[in-house]
Amino acid sequence: MLTVKNIEKSYEGKPLLNQVSFEVEQNETVCLLGPSGSGKSTLLRIIAGLEEAEGGDIFWKGNSLAQVPAHQRRFGLMFQDYALFPHRDVTENIAFGLRMQNVAQAEIKKRVDQALATIDMKSFAQRKVTELSGGEQQRVALARALAPDPRLLMLDEPLGALDRTLREQLSRELRRILRETRVPAIYVTHDQEEAYAIADRLLLLHDGIILQSGRPHTFYHHPRNVWVARFFGLGNLIEGTVIERSPLVVETPLGQIQAACDQNAPDKGQQTTLLFRPAQAQADHPQAENRITGRVIDQVFQGETYRITLEVNRAVAFFHVLLDEPAEIGADLTVGYNAEDVLCLAKEGDNNG
Repeated sequence: MLTVKNIEKSYEGKPLLNQVSFEVEQNETVCLLGPSGSGKSTLLRIIAGLEEAEGGDIFWKGNSLAQVPAHQRRFGLMFQDYALFPHRDVTENIAFGLRMQNVAQAEIKKRVDQALATIDMKSFAQRKVTELSGGEQQRVALARALAPDPRLLMLDEPLGALDRTLREQLSRELRRILRETRVPAIYVTHDQEEAYAIADRLLLLHDGIILQSGRPHTFYHHPRNVWVARFFGLGNLIEGTVIERSPLVVETPLGQIQAACDQNAPDKGQQTTLLFRPAQAQADHPQAENRITGRVIDQVFQGETYRITLEVNRAVAFFHVLLDEPAEIGADLTVGYNAEDVLCLAKEGDNNG
């Protein structure tokens, strides 16, 4: 459907987007994820035709959009501030884009009714938008973007102004609506959990390039390098020195650790970084290749598990473990890791692999 090819853009003389390429397939929701200033919104505006790239091109079904103005691309847009008209009611806000396209009145009514049904707000049709909550305004903005039947929907931090609880609720609703309408979508956010909840596929922007792409579980199980793991907050990142290459054994502040590696294993004597995902730790696991014993310095009850912080040889790490009883602060506790659950990562500047 949509093909983004070799897009380049600079800001204040510095590269912002460097040969960025990706595709969006029919019915697919792709999330552009990255820290503030990584170029996510700029890339979205280039795709929408609101900003010009300095290199590269945008294609729809193989046809270049370089000479197609924004209003003729049939792409729906939704922004964080919603941009609703405060003097118009819900129906009039949703109908606005259709009136601008000179759609017949009967068709406008039909599409507005469909859009209200999609966002489950039929009873709000005549309500002033100033009387709506933030979440309700967000739904109206989404309905307005969907009403003209866009061939691509683009959402730029649409939940950014809402509190966390409401964001979680509405992200689930957005996912449902995108699946039901079957409209391909590009969703911009800096929030990892929001991206996990909504996207079919993630594109992580960093230093002007797509550093890693794939389904959400790929980022969890196979982060490309240390920067990706740190950005997603995947767990403890512990540095060490390789003492054996096959099987991979690393000397770390937590002891000698046997680990797995997605890329080629580092050579003996090299420094490397190991990722310990907290949820994969098991309390006192006698069969584990790795057993880490430390002094409990903190614990937080999290329902089914405890978040235990251990001090091990002056290093500090945290683990999510299932315990029958709370651990005693100051007592020793042993957690076990299978070798396959400790991942050796490429260094932060390595974008290959």
